[in-house]
Amino acid sequence: MNQPAETQPQVSLAQSSPTVGTFRERDGALEWSGRQETVRIEPWGPDAVRVRARLGGPILEGLPGALLDEAPATSSTVKVEDGHGQLIVGALTVEVNAEGLVRFLRTEDSAELLAEDRAHFWWPGSRLYTAVGNGHHRLEQRFAAYDDEKLFGLGQHQHGRLDQKGLVLDLVQRNAEVGIPVLTSSRGYTLLWNNPAIGRVELAHNGTRWVADSARQIDYWITAGDPSGAQSRYSAVTGRTPMLPEWAAGFWQCKLRYRTQDELMAVAREYKRRGLPISAIVCDFFHWTHLGEWKFDPKEWPDPGAMVRELDELGIKLVVSVWPSVSPLSENHPVMEQRGYFIGTQYGPMAHADWPDKEVASTVQVAFYDATNPEAREFVWSKVKENYLDPYGITAFWLDAGEPELKPGFPENLRYWAGPGLEVGNAYPAENARTFYEGLLATGEEEIVTLNRSAWAGSQRYGAALWSGDIGTDFPTLRRQIAAGLNTALSGIPWWNTDIGGFHGGDPDDPAYREVMVRWFQFGALSPLMRLHGFRDPGMPLGPEMTGGPNEVWSYGEEAGAVLEKYLRLRERLKPYVMDVMRAAHEEGLPVMRPLFLEFPADQATWSVDDSYLFGPDLLVAPVLTAGATARTAYLPAGATWTDAWTGETYEGGRAVTVDAPLDRIPLFLRDGARLPVAE
Repeated sequence: MNQPAETQPQVSLAQSSPTVGTFRERDGALEWSGRQETVRIEPWGPDAVRVRARLGGPILEGLPGALLDEAPATSSTVKVEDGHGQLIVGALTVEVNAEGLVRFLRTEDSAELLAEDRAHFWWPGSRLYTAVGNGHHRLEQRFAAYDDEKLFGLGQHQHGRLDQKGLVLDLVQRNAEVGIPVLTSSRGYTLLWNNPAIGRVELAHNGTRWVADSARQIDYWITAGDPSGAQSRYSAVTGRTPMLPEWAAGFWQCKLRYRTQDELMAVAREYKRRGLPISAIVCDFFHWTHLGEWKFDPKEWPDPGAMVRELDELGIKLVVSVWPSVSPLSENHPVMEQRGYFIGTQYGPMAHADWPDKEVASTVQVAFYDATNPEAREFVWSKVKENYLDPYGITAFWLDAGEPELKPGFPENLRYWAGPGLEVGNAYPAENARTFYEGLLATGEEEIVTLNRSAWAGSQRYGAALWSGDIGTDFPTLRRQIAAGLNTALSGIPWWNTDIGGFHGGDPDDPAYREVMVRWFQFGALSPLMRLHGFRDPGMPLGPEMTGGPNEVWSYGEEAGAVLEKYLRLRERLKPYVMDVMRAAHEEGLPVMRPLFLEFPADQATWSVDDSYLFGPDLLVAPVLTAGATARTAYLPAGATWTDAWTGETYEGGRAVTVDAPLDRIPLFLRDGARLPVAE
């Protein structure tokens, strides 16, 4: 039954034409309508609601987003009285006034968690729709700002900030910049902007504003509670990560690049000859005949079957690089173009980047397959299956350049199967991972891992691991990876890693870079995934013949090599613990790499610690992040007793301690008597 909101005194007389809306209850949801706008607020899991708002018609169903199709069942209460609407879902209460302004409260004490805020007392209000044509709008959703609020998440960025209050971040996918629009607040809520549109989020001191450059309706999800519980609820509505295969918890060897089968096998055999732990080795780009043919070049890889069999005997998994781009020289290009399997363009030819290919002296204009198109996903998977899985049993893939890597980067020129580029473009990396997840699942494969350079909300449900892209090779870059990894963890992606040592350069014979490598390798051993990669000096120009300098653990001299070997063995000893933590990610949605406040939210000091983290619940990691350092000061959270894992010295939490950190030691602290095999 429709119920008009009362006109006095709920509306602001400062407005020239105050809007008095109409409330209704519909299937357990609270709806407000006024001035051709509809706002629907509905329960969406325990302690959580989904909010959608549209101008000019009813709420649309089935638009692209990150939420699973069905919401977890939960009890709720809707009330409409005195010109106000209220929806209570467990710990979260939502209030809507007569003018359609929304507030989110903690049910327990009615404390305000978050509230919409007008941009101006007259116009615009908290929600702004600016027409861009054909039913699409530039959307703005504005909330109040709070002086004491800290904000985390939003994917992976290289700005080096853990608390992102005060920043403006583009919501767009780029190499090393991964936009995942989920935000965790120190005020006790987590919010998902459930919209894959290109846009931005502004975390200013005079307001928080989410912007979609072109979309059809506002859509977001919010839950109340501490960060740990919110992570569990968020992963329940966007999909939990599968269980990590045990092989993936070990050490991955990689470089740009092994050019031939003989090169790759020589490295694998040398690891085994030296008795060093290794779980995976990566076959990088240009191993193919042509870009977009997704098969080995027999001139360089004459017998992949024998290679895979020998690697299996050595206990090493082969991971193969698969790019989403297709060269015009590829045998697949004509049929994919004719069938409409490429991302379309609004203007100009159907080409999205220039890239080198074999058998041509210059770059060619390549197209990206449209991963939002189910038929295109099936086609690409059929070729991957035909050329990698069926003949050789290869099931692990590295999904590089999956932003997609556009040159130039104009998403407004793109036309996807799922919609215009500005409306759906950010979802591409998740849909690309979906190609391989659903393909492998259909073959009966249960252990699914893909390594991705980009991600979006929900990528984790497709077995997607994220790495931090093509980054620098110095201590400041290493320092920035701590915040990048923690914010990724708070964005629902538990499988994360960096190129150990960074990507762009690094001379294995340079003592200064060897120190960077040692400290980065220590951090890598205590990261969710441990993978050595990079384009080491001396490099070569981009092209099919390229390779970089050596990048194996013995490439960095005797002193550094001994430390790297030590941490290879540490990772191997910790694998049972790693697998326990991975199970918590799979079953409970808890991240592997955790900010201190995730486990100790009551200790206010933990909310500002951005240079250390918890690896699972029991191991505090304090990487050494400056050149020449031989000691490290780390904050130990209150509420626990901490034991130096190397010396056995015990400290009460709630204070910072300074410990020795010679070159072969990363400071590690065990929580409340936990026993882990850190020291040999």
